[in-house]
Amino acid sequence: MSTGFSPYQLPDEYADIRSATRDVCDAGVAPHAAEADATATFPEQSYAALRSADLHAPHIPETYGGAGIDALGTAIVIEEVARACASSSLIPAVNKLGSLPLLLDGSEDLKRRYLPAVASGEAMFSYCLSEPEAGSDAASMTTRAVKDGDEWVLDGVKRWITNAGVSEFYTVFAVTDPDLGAKGGISAFVVEKGDAGVSFGKPEKKLGVKGSPTAEVYLDSVRLPADRLIGEVGQGFSLAMRTLDHTRVTIAAQALGIAQGALDAATAYAAEREQFGKPIAAFQGVQFLLADAAMKISAARELTYAAAAKSERGDADLTYFGAAAKCFASDAAMQITTDMVQVLGGYGYTQDFPVERMMRDAKITQIYEGTNQVQRIVIARELQRGKAF
Repeated sequence: MSTGFSPYQLPDEYADIRSATRDVCDAGVAPHAAEADATATFPEQSYAALRSADLHAPHIPETYGGAGIDALGTAIVIEEVARACASSSLIPAVNKLGSLPLLLDGSEDLKRRYLPAVASGEAMFSYCLSEPEAGSDAASMTTRAVKDGDEWVLDGVKRWITNAGVSEFYTVFAVTDPDLGAKGGISAFVVEKGDAGVSFGKPEKKLGVKGSPTAEVYLDSVRLPADRLIGEVGQGFSLAMRTLDHTRVTIAAQALGIAQGALDAATAYAAEREQFGKPIAAFQGVQFLLADAAMKISAARELTYAAAAKSERGDADLTYFGAAAKCFASDAAMQITTDMVQVLGGYGYTQDFPVERMMRDAKITQIYEGTNQVQRIVIARELQRGKAF
């Protein structure tokens, strides 16, 4: 029976978001990707291109001067930017990661004080959870925040902070009651780059996403007014985990875009490269590599988009879907980029073609915002709690 309605089709507005983002990335991001990787420098020209189109922080609501693009549209933006340059895709991804705690729990004053600058592109927002001895075990953080009159004094070190030193604002998680631990003993604060006592370590020398600086953030008796607290005292760890439920979707989208970029490059190469008198795309061995990649990308895209829709609605099974999308898409991206290097053979192993960069970039998506081993623990836990599907 035909009703004239297709129940399984994205509205045209998402196709428009994809098309507009791809146009911007083809012209203003992709041309700078190799240089950002080779020089390990923040891609200022790519940032300018994204800012000009309101794609640098598309998730910020219109109320605060943003584009007001929903979670699914933001995932599509990140996917398309990652297809061109994984480092540049961390601009919208990390702006969302850093500012989402404000959107979830911040006071209206905090939102109006900090979000407009991010929406306009004057500032970026980073997220400070991990520490030298507290990675997957984030509850073991030692950074302290001690109340002193009407101020909080922060001391500690945060590690693996994306865009450290470039971002103006930082969501910092710190222990406010050591006796309570994760359940009531951790709080979240907004720290500004210019606050006295804030400094940064040397950028890490990384395998991939080299155009996105990663460094330690040092907090040496940083005094903050009481109104820099995000949400309630003691609710920081819960806020950190809720934030990651939403932003794991952005990592899935990033991985998806990297994989799509590699498949696009390898497909074009296979159609042109000739051996034994015909294009290598005519050989079954190559066809199978391309076909497997296409299937995995299609599956990852459906899972990622479903998770993004659940993020927008705040569904009860978001934790499961966010972890599953991030884990599946990043594992697929690592396999696909490796296989696409194989399609290009010796050329794929050189910097003359982008797939070797994409293979290096893909690896981090299996690690950050929770390793894929941790994601599997989360998935299994949600199954046992009856909160999957």
